[in-house]
Amino acid sequence: MLKNQTGKPYPLGATLVEVNGTKGVNFSIFSASARAIELCLFDNSGREVRFPILDKTDDIFHIWVPNVPLGTKYGFRIHGDERHNPKKLMLDPYAKMVVGKPDLTSKENQAWYLLSDERDNGKIAPKSIIIDGEFDWEQDKPLNIPWTETIIYELHVKGFSKLRADLPEEIRGTYSALAHPSVIAYLKELGITAVELLPINFSISEPHLQERGISNYWGYNPMAMFAVEPQYAATEDPVHEFKTMVKTLHQAGIEVILDMVFNHSAESERDFPTFSYRGIDEQTYYWSDAQGNYLNWSGCGNLLHLAHPYMRRWAIDCLRYWVEEYHIDGFRFDLATNLGRETPAYKAHSELFKAMRLISGFKNTKFIAEPWDMGEDGYQMGNFPPFFAEWNDRFRDDINRFWLWQSGELGAFAERFAGSADIFKQEGKYPHNSVNFITAHDGFTLRDLVSYNHKHNNANGEDNRDGRNENYSHNHGIEGSTDGLDEPQKTAVENARILSSQSLLCSLLLSNGTPMLLAGDEFGNTQFGNNNGYCQDSGLTWLKWSNFNLDLFEIVKKLIIVRKGIQSLVNDKWWTEGNVRWFNEFGSLMNVSDWQERGAKALQVLLDEQWLCVVNAKTELQVFSLPEGDWNMEISMTGCKNQNNQLIVDNLSFCLLRRIL
Repeated sequence: MLKNQTGKPYPLGATLVEVNGTKGVNFSIFSASARAIELCLFDNSGREVRFPILDKTDDIFHIWVPNVPLGTKYGFRIHGDERHNPKKLMLDPYAKMVVGKPDLTSKENQAWYLLSDERDNGKIAPKSIIIDGEFDWEQDKPLNIPWTETIIYELHVKGFSKLRADLPEEIRGTYSALAHPSVIAYLKELGITAVELLPINFSISEPHLQERGISNYWGYNPMAMFAVEPQYAATEDPVHEFKTMVKTLHQAGIEVILDMVFNHSAESERDFPTFSYRGIDEQTYYWSDAQGNYLNWSGCGNLLHLAHPYMRRWAIDCLRYWVEEYHIDGFRFDLATNLGRETPAYKAHSELFKAMRLISGFKNTKFIAEPWDMGEDGYQMGNFPPFFAEWNDRFRDDINRFWLWQSGELGAFAERFAGSADIFKQEGKYPHNSVNFITAHDGFTLRDLVSYNHKHNNANGEDNRDGRNENYSHNHGIEGSTDGLDEPQKTAVENARILSSQSLLCSLLLSNGTPMLLAGDEFGNTQFGNNNGYCQDSGLTWLKWSNFNLDLFEIVKKLIIVRKGIQSLVNDKWWTEGNVRWFNEFGSLMNVSDWQERGAKALQVLLDEQWLCVVNAKTELQVFSLPEGDWNMEISMTGCKNQNNQLIVDNLSFCLLRRIL
C-alpha cells in the first residue's frame, strides 16, 4: 500500500482521485477552530482505522488515502478547545451518502451525542459512505421548461404513492413509485410540468418526536444536504434509484424540483445532540449573537450562517451537486429569507445571491423562495432577486377570504388574479415570479379548506396549539364529515363544498403567474382537519386514492389544458387594458364605485377578447349580463347556466366561457 499523501483542499468532502495510477480518495474538511483532525475509516466489521490529517490549507484539512474501497464508511474526530470532543465522531458536511439514524428515543441515548459526554460514540454515530455515483443518463438533460408553461405539483414522495393500489406493494411510497408507468401516466394526464418534492435530503426526527414514538414526516430536519434520504428507496441503492426516477420523469417531460432546507440543521440548540456541524466548527456554521447565543430565526434551534464565505461555498457546492449529479431542474428554499441574511439583516443583493447568479450551470435552474422566516424583518416577499420566483401567501389568503369568507374585496381578488403586480411588478420581474397557491403541505388540504372552520391537530400531541390558526376556511354548515346528516342536508353541503372547491381551483389555474397545486387536491384528498401533518407518517397524511373524486379531477385536468391556450396566461406579461377588461354583473366596464362595492361580490374578466371568467362569490344566485358576443361554456360547471346572453350563476361559483368567433 502506498503511503498517505497530502491530498488537495478542493473539492471538499470525499472525492475519488487517482494519483500516479493508483486509485484513492481525497478527503477535505473545513474547520477554522480545530487544532487537529483525524480521518476515521470503518471496515465492514466496524473496525476503525484513524489517519491524522497533517496538511492544512486556509483552514481546510486534507489528505489522500489510496485503495479505499467503494462503500467504505468514514467520519472525522475533531481536536481543539472545549467546543470540540474527539470522542464523538462527526459526519462529513459534504457526505454523499449516510448510514445510521441516531436513536434519540431516550435522554440516555441522546447523551451519547452530547459534546459534554466523555464516552466514545464511534460505533453508533451516523457515518458517511464513499460512493462513485456512476449512472447511465442516456443523454438526459434538464428540461428547461419555460416559466410560462410551468405548473407545479407539490408532493411528498412517500405520502403520494403509499396507498396507491395500482402499484406493486414493495415500491409504494418510494422513488421507484414515482417512476412507475401508472404514476407517470397519471401525472401526464393531469397535465402538470414539474413535481416539487418535499425534502429528500438525509434527515432525522427531533428528539422530542422520537421520545414519543413518532417521526418528522415532512423531512424538514436535515442532517446531510448532499445525501439522498434512504427511507424512500425500494432498493439498496437510493442514489441509483433516485437518478432513475429523475430520468424517467424527464422522459415524460416532467421536471423535478427539490425542497431545500438551508436555514437550520438537525442539531438544534447548543446543548442538543451533535452529529456534524457544531462539533466541527460551531461559529462558522451557525449564527450567534454577541453573547454567543444561537439565533433561532428558523424556530428550530439554530440558524445556518450563510453569510460566511465557507458556508456560501457549501451552499453553492450543494446546489451544483444536485444539478450536475442528479440533473435536478430547480429548488424551492424553505424559510428562504436566511439566504439573504448578512449582518444578519436581510440584503436583497447578498453575496450568496450574487454567487448563485454567477454559476453558469444555474442559468436555467428554477429557484423558488419561501420568502419569510421568524427573524427580524423576516417577511421579504417581493424582495428577492429577479431570478427567484416566490411563494405568494397573499394570493392564498386573499383568494381564500374572497371565496370562503365572502370578503367582497373585488380589488384584492383582481390584484391576485392578475399576477400580484402590486408586489412583483419591478425591474426584471414578471408575473411568473409569483408562485400562486391556495394550499400547500403546510396547512389544510383543499378538501379540508371547504370542510372545517377550525384545525383539528390533536393527534400531534400538542393540545391543538400547533399549526396555523388563520386558515380562512369554511365548513359550509357542518364541521368535517357529513355522514351523520340526512340525505338532503348531506347533498346540499357536499354540493356547496364542490362548488367552492371548483371556484378556488379556477382562481388558481386561471390566474396570471405560476400555479402550484398540492398533490391530492385534484381529487379531494383529506387530512381530516389536521393542518400541520409534519409528524403524521400514517394514513392521516398519505393520499387517499380510494376516495378519488373523478369529477373534480376532470375539472382540474380541463383547467390545465385551457390555461395553456390562453395567451394572457402564457406570455408572462402584466395585464393591461389591451388584453384584459373588467366588467360588473350588468356587463358594464367596472368603475371606481363598482370596485368599492363590497356587497357586489361579483365581476367578469375578459381575457384576449376571447375568454370570459365569470365570478360569483355571493351566497345566492347571480344573473350576469354578458359582454357583447356569442359565448359557449368552456368548462362545464354545475353552478352555471347560459341562456339568451345571460348567465345564471349559482352561489360561490366561477364559470369560464369562450367567445364563438
